[in-house]
Amino acid sequence: MPRHKESFLRSNLLTILTVCGVLGGTLLGCILRSTQEEKWTPRQVMYLQFPGDIFLRMLKALIIPLLVSSVIGAIGSLDLSLSKKIAMRSILFYATTTVCAVILGIILVVTIRPGTSAAADYKDVVSVSRQTARHVLTQDTLLDLIRNLFPPNLVQATIAQTQTKLVMPENATGIPLEQWKFYESYEGTTNVLGMVVFGVVMGISLGTMGEKGKPLLVFFETLSEAMMIITSWVIWISPLGVFFLVSAKVMETESFGELVGRLGMYFMTVMLGLFLHGFGTLSVIYFICTRTLPFKTIGKLSQVLVTAFGTASSSATMPITIQTLDRMGVDPRVTRFVIPVGATINMDGTALYEAIAAIFIAQFRSIPLSFGQVVAVSITATAASIGAAGIPQAGLVTMVMVLDTVGLPAEDVTLILAVDWLLDRFRTTINVMCDSLGARLVDMLSKGELGKYDDNDKNNADPHELVEIAKDTRI
Repeated sequence: MPRHKESFLRSNLLTILTVCGVLGGTLLGCILRSTQEEKWTPRQVMYLQFPGDIFLRMLKALIIPLLVSSVIGAIGSLDLSLSKKIAMRSILFYATTTVCAVILGIILVVTIRPGTSAAADYKDVVSVSRQTARHVLTQDTLLDLIRNLFPPNLVQATIAQTQTKLVMPENATGIPLEQWKFYESYEGTTNVLGMVVFGVVMGISLGTMGEKGKPLLVFFETLSEAMMIITSWVIWISPLGVFFLVSAKVMETESFGELVGRLGMYFMTVMLGLFLHGFGTLSVIYFICTRTLPFKTIGKLSQVLVTAFGTASSSATMPITIQTLDRMGVDPRVTRFVIPVGATINMDGTALYEAIAAIFIAQFRSIPLSFGQVVAVSITATAASIGAAGIPQAGLVTMVMVLDTVGLPAEDVTLILAVDWLLDRFRTTINVMCDSLGARLVDMLSKGELGKYDDNDKNNADPHELVEIAKDTRI
């Protein structure tokens, strides 16, 4: 084997194995479905999915220690003015891409009108359980988002986040949602946003303490490095984990032919939107800001994107994303701040999907939408994507409030459930791609300031200290 081919295989072995895991899992799922006339039972599917669940549990176990230590270490090692600039650049990028994704989705769904062609098969499509829908108001979701910024208990924030639930008053049917009783509950998922806010505040406080805060700052930086080492171990299990996760999901699915026949135009509209946004809109924004095209960077993110597709979770993919960007040369201080924030609030794929889905259902119901309603859908879809948790199919929960904006019942979310599991994997991949490109872009825009900051640190450092640093880094 030529040396260059051997070098290519060695450097891309993990990515190749993960892609093989996705393809092999799909093939195994199809074979197992065809070998048994009766549908596989949930317990049988659970047995097949078990190794994949173990892989997911390993990844999720890394999130909290990696998230907290990375954010505190990144913010604490920078001065406050530079932290503000990095934060503003990342938030501006994420806000711009999310708005662009929503606008693109609306243009596509209004132009293609997939809901019109799907209306004939209504009864077949709505054969899914209606228990998935959860009644929610836009203002409740936004208030929950703000509440989760300030968790009352940090230990609780590692396992749950605030969620408002609405309950219809007894013997009172037909009243609007605004008059329903509401109470605050806790959803069993990590409050990533609250942990990020705590990490930022803690990092700022350590940075302002100077020498007194150095020991604790070194502790968090060391913890972050240790978590990255553990992440590198877990990554090598990803081909096997993705293999079993995908194969189990394929076994759960009904006939692929029926899905394409019933919701084919809707599926293709969302896929077209995700493709155009991922390789068109993001590329244009990236080029305008950096004067370079992002395709080489996207190629280096192949392992991250395949893992995002396999796990359908941007939060679970976060440790792998951070490690990959570190290897690509992105400044760790940027990566460890921008990626956790992006995994929490930046959901371009989800925003695009929710805008398309809401208007698709309106078309399906033959409900004409005014320009004002379309604008309301775009605003609500943007807010809903920010409030969506970075877990599989979290967009279905926030989808309900987008439907409410159009005046459609929450139960109509079941119209799209049949293909949502597959679209969820693609939109998660786009979410993670945008997070990664955002980190790369912010790093490139901040290079000069980060370099000056490092130079100032060296100028202010003890000469004997610099000699020791030079020995350690083998300059």
